[in-house]
Amino acid sequence: MTTFNKSSRREFLKFTSLTGGGLLLGFNWFTTDAQTPSILTEANFATELGVNSYLSITPDGAITIYSPNPELGQNVMTSFPMIVAEELDADWNKVKVIQAKLDTIKFDRQLTGGSGAIPHSYKRLRVAGATARQMLITAAANRWNVPAAECTTSESFVIHAKSGKKLPYGDLVEDASKLTVPADVPLKNRKDFKIIGKSVRNLENKKIITGKGIFGLDYYRSGMVFAMIQRPPAFGTKIKSVDTSAAKLMPGITDVVTFKNNVAVVGNSTWEIMKARKAIKIEYEKDSIIESTADHDQLFASLLNSDKSIVRRKDGDVDAAFKIADRIIKSEFQCPFIPHNPMEPMNFFAHVRPDGVELAGPTQTPASAREAVSKLLSVPEDKISVEITRLGGGFGRRLKYDYALEAAELSSILKKPVKLIWSREDDMMGGSYRPAVRYRFEAALDKQGNMIGYKLRGVGINLSNPVREDNFPSGAVDSLLIDSIEHSSPITTGAWRAPVTNFLAYAEQSFIDEVAIAAGKDPVQFRLDLLEKAKSKPVGAIKYDIARMETVIKQAAEKSGWGKKNDVSQGFSVYFSHASYVAQVCEVVMNGQTPVIKKIYAVSDCGEVINKSGALQQVMGAIVDGLGHAMYGKLSFKDGVPEQNNFDTYRLIRMKEIPEIEAYFVDNGIDPTGLGEPALPPTGGAVANAIFKATGQRLRKQPFMEEPLFKTMKKSF
Repeated sequence: MTTFNKSSRREFLKFTSLTGGGLLLGFNWFTTDAQTPSILTEANFATELGVNSYLSITPDGAITIYSPNPELGQNVMTSFPMIVAEELDADWNKVKVIQAKLDTIKFDRQLTGGSGAIPHSYKRLRVAGATARQMLITAAANRWNVPAAECTTSESFVIHAKSGKKLPYGDLVEDASKLTVPADVPLKNRKDFKIIGKSVRNLENKKIITGKGIFGLDYYRSGMVFAMIQRPPAFGTKIKSVDTSAAKLMPGITDVVTFKNNVAVVGNSTWEIMKARKAIKIEYEKDSIIESTADHDQLFASLLNSDKSIVRRKDGDVDAAFKIADRIIKSEFQCPFIPHNPMEPMNFFAHVRPDGVELAGPTQTPASAREAVSKLLSVPEDKISVEITRLGGGFGRRLKYDYALEAAELSSILKKPVKLIWSREDDMMGGSYRPAVRYRFEAALDKQGNMIGYKLRGVGINLSNPVREDNFPSGAVDSLLIDSIEHSSPITTGAWRAPVTNFLAYAEQSFIDEVAIAAGKDPVQFRLDLLEKAKSKPVGAIKYDIARMETVIKQAAEKSGWGKKNDVSQGFSVYFSHASYVAQVCEVVMNGQTPVIKKIYAVSDCGEVINKSGALQQVMGAIVDGLGHAMYGKLSFKDGVPEQNNFDTYRLIRMKEIPEIEAYFVDNGIDPTGLGEPALPPTGGAVANAIFKATGQRLRKQPFMEEPLFKTMKKSF
């Protein structure tokens, strides 16, 4: 049972233009069953309704649902209502959505990450819409005294074609609310979809453009103070002494607090606390090992030859395969640390009161944040509320909740509501980075150019398993060994868009290309031959779907005119991640001695595409992200301190460097399998392979701009 507070009620009523009764249909996010309906009035909306989420239709015809998942630009606040509206046969212009607060009783998987929001909720949302539609049909049929089977729906109307009668949903909601909820309702055949699969504008566009969209940095509460924290500049150090006397005397400063390994400056405005923080004098001392990028380079070289690896997968007799090989290809690939760099730096609001805790801000994992705050402050979770603002990007950084913990702890110390803000430098120097990794690949070829042996070793910093042992080409090679080694570092790391696969795909796909060329085979056909081998005689278990991977490979080759163009150099890549498949072809031309990326083709199999516009943005954005970081992204360290701390020293892709992108989607009729991340992993490999085709030089280290090939371009930066 759940009781809604006054602010939730006011927001709901404002969005639905509630003027009287209405149908409030709850649906369970843990199952696909609809719950008992009721007349929607302000009085009973405030009572305990005993449902997990709501689809409402008011007498004026407005349709509203709560969207539980955080919105960080992945379009979930538009896609969710599209699914409901499709099964409801709703007038899309009357559909509205409200961002739900954290509620683990009503909602399941209330988080954004792993490209899982739509796959998880797709059927639940469809059933919710279909159930409401069936109840409205029954209500109309009863009023007209006709069989329900003779009634149809369209654009928020129930229609009886034989008599020519039609009624808007708003006129039927009161009657519908008195009906028993049907236990099993038919869902639409996808051939009848009118909304799903179309291009629909983001429902939040107007709010964002007009500045009315509430991001974390926009959140304000009367009486709150602002805070910024000075954290150790070097990983592996701790505070030795602090002199805050000068900062305390500066205008607008109300408190300077030292807690744990932090010094917080608190005041009346962001500008005042930023200035005062610079006046603090802190001396640090060594707390643990202090590492530099030069140390990591030596470490990688050592661990690649270590005998302490963990075997992740072993098929056949690898040693024997390499002994009889006609040719052995061996390559190493390296990827650096990189920060997340969302446009909105970390921030959070916290108000720790005697009767509970109020949290608000941009988080991908509100439930985890609440749980962590509960443990930190010894406050029961049911006494902690979490309001989810819109997120100004995340890319995995906001899966962590360290900044929420800081805000909560500081509020508990100050006994005040606190808005904690990180600067861009804070974000880059004290953040959670994509781990640095190095890979060694080896392939054994027989005289016919068949790959009879395959080895992969991954060495990751703070990454327990930097490989995906059951992905392609596992299952397609008789003798295979995949192992890994982890190095523990004080440098904080975490999930970065398409974790592990974002760098593994580049290395793996570059190497497979190299092997194909060494075997004298076309890179696309080489991959198809391997898949055919896995299909006809699989070796061990695999996690990828051979048919789906074959399809994106063939369609990408067809759409790009693979091997048929003389004016460009083409590179191919394909990858399976987060249950979806994406194949890409990159086209490169030469400008003198410098390769220029002109176009990237992408074919994605993510199952049913809900919003074509949103899907296109996801794919194109992922490609730009993958290209930009493969070309330019690098975070290096000297004595534990990041050497890049803002965009003047950390290179990002520029608009003029973005190539033309042509994106396609496989129409196979299966339920959605996710799209937020899968288009990023193949990009680095496709680009590297195209550049090799154009120049004959392999790019084995990211960022590519540090390779000798691009030294002319580096000077122009």
